[in-house]
Amino acid sequence: MKISYNWLKQFLKTDWTPEKTGELLTDLGLEVEGIDEYQSVKGGLKGVVVGEVLACVKHPNADKLKLTTVNIGEDEPLQIVCGAPNVAAGQKVPVATIGTTLYTEEGEAWTIKKGKIRGEASHGMICAEDELGLGKSHDGILVLDNAIEVGTPVADIYKIENDHVFEIGLTPNRADAMSHLGVARDLKAGLVQKEISLELITPSVSAFHVDSRTLKIDVNVINKDLAPRYSGVTISGIKVKKSPSWLQNRLKAIGLSPINNVVDATNYVLHDLGQPLHAFDAVKISGNKIEVKTLKSGTKFTTLDGVERELHEDDLMICDVEKPMCIAGVFGGIDSGVTESTTSIFLESAYFNPVSIRKSAKRHGLNTDASFRFERGIDPNITEYALKRAVLLIQDLAGGEITSDIIDLYPNKIKDFEVRLSFENAKKLIGEEIPKETIKRILTSLDIKVNNVTEAGLGLTVPAYRNDVEREADIIEEVLRVYGYNNIAITEKLNASISNTSKFEDYKIQNIVGNQLVSQGFFEILSNSLTTPDYVALSEQLKDEHNITMLNPLSNDLSVLRQSLLFSGLEALSFNINRKRSDIKLFEFGKTYHGYDDKREEFKHLSLFVTGNQTQDSWLTSGKKSDFFYLKGSITAIFDRLGISRYNETPTKNDFFSEGLSLSFGKNKLVDFGLVKKSILKHFDISQEVLYADFNWDTILDVIKHNKITFKTITKYPEVKRDFALLLDDNITFESIYKLAKQSEKQLLKNVNLFDVYQGKNLPKGKKSYAVSFTLQDENKTLTDKQIDKIMNKLQTSFEKQLGAELR
Repeated sequence: MKISYNWLKQFLKTDWTPEKTGELLTDLGLEVEGIDEYQSVKGGLKGVVVGEVLACVKHPNADKLKLTTVNIGEDEPLQIVCGAPNVAAGQKVPVATIGTTLYTEEGEAWTIKKGKIRGEASHGMICAEDELGLGKSHDGILVLDNAIEVGTPVADIYKIENDHVFEIGLTPNRADAMSHLGVARDLKAGLVQKEISLELITPSVSAFHVDSRTLKIDVNVINKDLAPRYSGVTISGIKVKKSPSWLQNRLKAIGLSPINNVVDATNYVLHDLGQPLHAFDAVKISGNKIEVKTLKSGTKFTTLDGVERELHEDDLMICDVEKPMCIAGVFGGIDSGVTESTTSIFLESAYFNPVSIRKSAKRHGLNTDASFRFERGIDPNITEYALKRAVLLIQDLAGGEITSDIIDLYPNKIKDFEVRLSFENAKKLIGEEIPKETIKRILTSLDIKVNNVTEAGLGLTVPAYRNDVEREADIIEEVLRVYGYNNIAITEKLNASISNTSKFEDYKIQNIVGNQLVSQGFFEILSNSLTTPDYVALSEQLKDEHNITMLNPLSNDLSVLRQSLLFSGLEALSFNINRKRSDIKLFEFGKTYHGYDDKREEFKHLSLFVTGNQTQDSWLTSGKKSDFFYLKGSITAIFDRLGISRYNETPTKNDFFSEGLSLSFGKNKLVDFGLVKKSILKHFDISQEVLYADFNWDTILDVIKHNKITFKTITKYPEVKRDFALLLDDNITFESIYKLAKQSEKQLLKNVNLFDVYQGKNLPKGKKSYAVSFTLQDENKTLTDKQIDKIMNKLQTSFEKQLGAELR
């Protein structure tokens, strides 16, 4: 939100610098994100002075140029080459002297330099009005009044306005501060706290009076819940024209484009007082009657921007007896607005239901200055005052007479809030005791009425325009922000409460797994839950009918909630690969969303993405490519960390993968992982292999809650390792050896490990060699050679009989 400092000073006659004022506003909660300088003419015409053309002759070397001698009040006149057809001796003209910076219409700067034009020296430039930024004409030079003294700065003649504009990052709850008056109210309260008392000057409307009653427009509010207050009046005999420069400058300073004196007046009052207004051409109101109502769904309506829109049955409309004229509080219609031929208007000032306006604005994708205020809640009790203020301003700018009484339909007055403040509660929340008199002074400065005072607290009445202050906690916040957060001493001790939460809380497990993945070189990503519906076509298991579609999407690419984390991850991979970062390991915790006929569901997932090399090339080793087993190792490491030791492996049925596995616990799938199909990768312009794992995080959390952790004493006795080199049929797996060894010796055999595999030369056809190590340990005593030999002989016998193994 932009606030003009010159405009603000119309309410408060302060001499503070803009920088100091900005600091105070920030301390009050109206965060000033920046302060920009505004000049009604860019550059302020610095260096441009009034000159008198003493002589004007034809340029000796150019037919269309003239050689002039110009007096600008210095010791010697200047010779200036000029190409304007209307330049002549005896004229007073604006002269841009050497070193002056001027600006094009697009805002580009260019500097006047000494030079030669067709062989003749030129020491400046005689300017046209468009070159100075004073207009758009370039037919010739600007000729000034002959009475103006030579050497006078042109900026003094045109009264260039210099202003500072605050860019305020307004929080949604501060609807009361969406105007210069609202900001001035807060600034006044902040100054009072600094013992600077200034009067808040509000425009007087005492001059308002009805001139005649010759143009009456009847109003019927049918939907009173959607329009709790509706006011209006007619003005006749106006002349629509260009606004005066002071008004144009006010609007331009805050980024608005002037339109005409009537529309500019309504925009001025909107930003002045925070009350949106709308002017209808009275001639275009059929039947001289306005009805405030909703229309049937599908009704066509063309707004001011020329777009034909279909109305919703809940859109509140301003209509005449024949047609809709305006989407209430949002946007006017193309056929009822003010034009250059308008001579009489009906001026509307209303309070509309904030929820209704917000829904209509979102529904039609419209975000106007009016809807921005209405949907947050404006002051319902300023409606008539703002109407009178606008009427007097329009009369001043466009003439005319007030030709009807003010219609003010306000059947159920919106009341102020009654709140009780406890001094003890204020002390507890603030953490410091603020003097009672200071609290009363702060509240009074914020227009919060103190009804009664006791030793325990205050009885207060909060004005209706402060719709964010309805509870005791809100009152305490108001006191604190004006008192100053920086004035609260920092405590020397820190109090903390011990939380009694389960060790299986989602965020705790997520942090454990996230930290482990980061330690393995993965990077966490956070992608948008909104995606394009086109991705559903990349997989047969995803269905269009399961998409949850946004009611008001920003674009087609962000129109549905995702059914899988795969595609957003591939977008991230593609972005990095296209920027020469091809060795990538990513993970993401996120949700997927699915719509069914009778319900909607969401599920949490953990996704892993691996592509490129595990390690970078170096002088010691070449980069090792990431493969299926690397991803599987990362997955089993997660399971080991979470204590998930029992799971089944089956080929995955997920059609994201060209090949992959599913790991399940009972009937519950824990994770699908494998190589992503090339057809899917092609859609993202990825040519290298991508490994992907999709964890069902909700299932994993449920499984680990049933884990039983057992502890045992670390044995004091040494372990022993023995090796076998076994000659086996090539269809025998290590898993068979492992299971048979565990069955043969259940007590003392602690581990079985395969450390070498050989097939080829010097081995019979169809055979292979496995080098297997066996770890033995007795937890109660040291093993003897006799015991060890007995166990190894038993293992050898089992392998020979059941697997047909031979010792090499």
